[in-house]
Amino acid sequence: MEGAARRLRIPDLLSTGRSIGQPSEAGLKSAHFNRPWLAFGLVAPQLLILLFFFFIPSYKALSLAFVQVDPFGGTQIFVGLTNFYNLFASPEYRGSALFTLWFTVAQNAATLLLAGLFAFATDFVIRGRGIYKSIILLPYAIAPVISGVIWAFLFNPAVGPIAQLLHGFGFEWDPNRRPFDAQLLVTIASVWKNVCYDYIFLVAALLAVPASLLEAAKLDGAGPVRRFFTISLPLISPTIFFLVVMNFVYGLFETFGIIDAVTRGGPAGATNSLVYKVYQDGFVQLDLGSSAAQSVLLMLIAILFTIVQFRALERKVNYQV
Repeated sequence: MEGAARRLRIPDLLSTGRSIGQPSEAGLKSAHFNRPWLAFGLVAPQLLILLFFFFIPSYKALSLAFVQVDPFGGTQIFVGLTNFYNLFASPEYRGSALFTLWFTVAQNAATLLLAGLFAFATDFVIRGRGIYKSIILLPYAIAPVISGVIWAFLFNPAVGPIAQLLHGFGFEWDPNRRPFDAQLLVTIASVWKNVCYDYIFLVAALLAVPASLLEAAKLDGAGPVRRFFTISLPLISPTIFFLVVMNFVYGLFETFGIIDAVTRGGPAGATNSLVYKVYQDGFVQLDLGSSAAQSVLLMLIAILFTIVQFRALERKVNYQV
């Protein structure tokens, strides 16, 4: 048996490059590539994707942010920080920034709340649990534009069934003319599209909570709600922190399709988020310099808010089980 154990250790020792009896760092095995081109070939596809879809567009946006370009891209005039000054002086841009902030916070909070409620209720669904999960996960398989079209039809003031129900109860509803109605509709559609993403992570995190802790709390007389808030919630706080950051990125960048399908930034720019305004100014009005400056500011805002979230929330996260 001792000889067999020695033979089993030989490949590990050869792979790590250590002599027999030399301890490993933190008990982990290290891998060494004798052929560096193989390692480069394995990461080359990802590097090419980053190069063509991130680094080159970022460089192009940064270079265009300081120039004025004619609609056909033939003439460029260096204007320095004029594009940024014009943005800060524009009431439309400030209104777009305020709506983006409100919209991002609202959809983040609503998505986490609903996903947490659905994940908590999963353990109490005895019959049809598979159907229950399938219904919640269904929006994840639908494209954002299709999701926007569905909700635009449901809340259409003329033919939408939900809009007609609201009219029947005496509520005024017209997202085509009322800014708050349009903002609420875009938020509902965005939450419905993203709640399944949070649900997947929260269910997995709740399944990882040690059953012994829950059983001990149950024996002490703690009910399901108290067990969730006193035991499960602190243990899944790393997952919640991750979802807060991802929901912020989603609200800031990935709701373009929903806004374009539901309101197209209207009425009167009430739902014109920062990412949609980049599209409007760059591809509709052909103001490439202003659009590039907005994309640079949008990236800086995303980085700033991510750092703020890490500084403000990560210290409250419990990474120990």
